[in-house]
Order: sequence, then C-alpha cells, then structure tokens
Amino acid sequence: MDFTVALAQIKPKLGCLDDNMALVEAAIEKGIAAGADLIVFPELALTGYFLKDLVPEVALRLDAPQIEKLKTLSKRISIAIGFVEVSSDFRFFNSALYLEEGEIRHVHRKVYLPTYGLFDEQRYMARGERLRAFDTRFGRVGMLICEDMWHLSAPYVLAMDGAMTLLCLSSSPGRGVSGTEGLGSAAAWQKLTSTTAMFLNCRVFYCNRVGYEDGINFWGGSEAISPSGEVTDRGAILEEDLVIAKVDGGALRRERIFSPIMRDENLAITVKELKRIDREKEY
Repeated sequence: MDFTVALAQIKPKLGCLDDNMALVEAAIEKGIAAGADLIVFPELALTGYFLKDLVPEVALRLDAPQIEKLKTLSKRISIAIGFVEVSSDFRFFNSALYLEEGEIRHVHRKVYLPTYGLFDEQRYMARGERLRAFDTRFGRVGMLICEDMWHLSAPYVLAMDGAMTLLCLSSSPGRGVSGTEGLGSAAAWQKLTSTTAMFLNCRVFYCNRVGYEDGINFWGGSEAISPSGEVTDRGAILEEDLVIAKVDGGALRRERIFSPIMRDENLAITVKELKRIDREKEY
C-alpha cells in the first residue's frame, strides 16, 4: 500500500515535559494537515537528551497522562516517539513507543547504550533486552533507537523477524568534518541508513533532532530511504523541519524481485555459526 510519513525534526527542551508535549502536539497537527499517515519523532523527544540526574524526574509510566494523550492522538495518525520509561521495578529505559488506532502497539527499549566520548547513557539508564518486529497497518515494522542502528545484528534481527520498514529515532550530535566540509556525523549516518536499506531490502525512516544542549548541537538531517538505498527525502541541517515522504508501496515489491537478498538469506547457517562462536568464546 502507498502511505505518507512525516519526520518531525523538532527541538526539544531539556527536562521540560509540558513544553515538549506541546511541541509534539503541534507537529502532529501539522503532519495530519499535510496528509501524513504516520509521524516519527526523535529519540527522547518528550524530554531532551543529556538528562543525567533528571532521568527519574521526567520518566513516564505507560499509563501516564502524556501517554494517554498520545493514544488519543493516534486515532488520527500513527505515532512513533521517544521518551524515558520507568518500569514497575523502578528501572529507567530510553524507550520508543509506537501508537496506532488508540493503542500502544509496541515498546522498544534501547539495547545499546553508548558510554564513550560525550555519551554516558548506561550510567543513568537500563539496557533493553529484546529486538522484535511488530504488525501495523503499513505492514511489519521494526524500531531502533540511535546507537542500536550501529550494531549490524539489530536491524538484521528485525528484518529476519519480518520487518519491511525500519524506524530509527535518533538524537545524534554534530561531530567532525567530512571530506566535503560537511558534518562527519551526518555523512556517517547517511552511509549507514542507505546501506542498511539496501542490504535488507527494506524502507528506512531516520528521524534526528536539532537544537543545543550543554553547548552540544544536534544536526537534524532526517531522511527517508527506499529499499534500493536511495534517499527520497531529506530534512534540513541544523534547523527544525517537517519532512513529508510519500511511500510507493510497489517499490518494495519491485526491489525484492530485482534483488532477492532477503529471500536467499540463510537464517539456519547464521544461527548455527553464532551458536558455535558462542560455545567457543572465552568469557
């Protein structure tokens, strides 16, 4: 089926749930007005990124009023959004929600928490422990959060679980300079998303935030990538944007006929060899 996706490249305020909820609601209304069927927000869109000791203050249960509001809004448009989740045993997760038709369809807890360079997530958050695709009105979908995408096994597992669309919610800081005088982090992400789509014959929707926190900037550049690895739509660099991407449902079928990589993937060999490696590995 054909459908339209909005990538909400917003500028969240650090630790300000109410202000960020207002930003989210405004973006949703714009997405609906633009004819979008699905709107994707960045990682930690409801809270900001460098939270540190603020994590317990902004964490939400799945029955929180803000989540109930998003459930109501999802009756008009499907929503993927990042927030801090608190579990019943008071662990805190960097999570992404997928809401549709008034219900929570899936919760993904970030598996790979970066704790290097300027990142310190694992000091404040617990790691997610599973990778699962799930069914939506657009077909089977998988969600990843930023660093998850850099671990090849994560998108591979989702694709083998039947995901034909990958959503990546991100809060990527601008770092380094590429050979074309652009941001090194932007060039790296653009290679990654395109290669992932091409290798797995799937659509990729990448939503990154903008703005500054503690003097560190987030570069935006949200993009939609077709199953051939071609970028069909890309957002502004360093500026707020609402990227509207029209999805040609037939493109996935055509690409999988032309390049049947997923058809020929041998899961049994992969599982067998990973088990062998695990047995032989010295821990």
